[in-house]
Amino acid sequence: MEQIQAAIRQMIAVSDTEMAGLLENARMRTFRRQENLSLPDYTPNEIFFLNKGMIRVIVTDNKGTAHTIHFAMENQFIADYSSYILRQPSLYTLQAIEETEAVVLPRAAIDWGYRNLAQGDRLGRLIAEFYFIYQDNRIKNLYARTPKERYDTIEEVFPEIHNRAPQHMIASYLGITPVHLSRLKKQQRAKM
Repeated sequence: MEQIQAAIRQMIAVSDTEMAGLLENARMRTFRRQENLSLPDYTPNEIFFLNKGMIRVIVTDNKGTAHTIHFAMENQFIADYSSYILRQPSLYTLQAIEETEAVVLPRAAIDWGYRNLAQGDRLGRLIAEFYFIYQDNRIKNLYARTPKERYDTIEEVFPEIHNRAPQHMIASYLGITPVHLSRLKKQQRAKM
């Protein structure tokens, strides 16, 4: 639990007693490659903190095509936040891309943190702001940047993504076909 403690301490001042109370109901869980952390039609009651590994967030359209809309890596919190907050069934699948070790924070731990941490509201706000900024940048990138510009900057957001995620998932995230991604990679290599 050292990683989550360090991440929280980077965001807020928290005593050892507060930290112990927050993590009392948390548990460690390892997810196998391609194992789902959360599924559509499930009302999420937990938030995950990734110690090791990588997950992708998938939404399936009305034609049955799965689209990768987000990746999460080490030292990040991840959940279907809207569904979690609204207590509504999710549309998303959260799937481990590689073996992933996560701290599972049940709703009871999150609620305890808001009630009992001196800076619990600040912690929640900072995590929400991070996610909002990420989503806002994601929308801007999809609509205001070319596929090449999105490809050129993906490693800034997700370091080592090309070594960790299959190309079809990266292409889906970028909003392009795997063939187009191959062309962009070839162009990149030709410039080197």
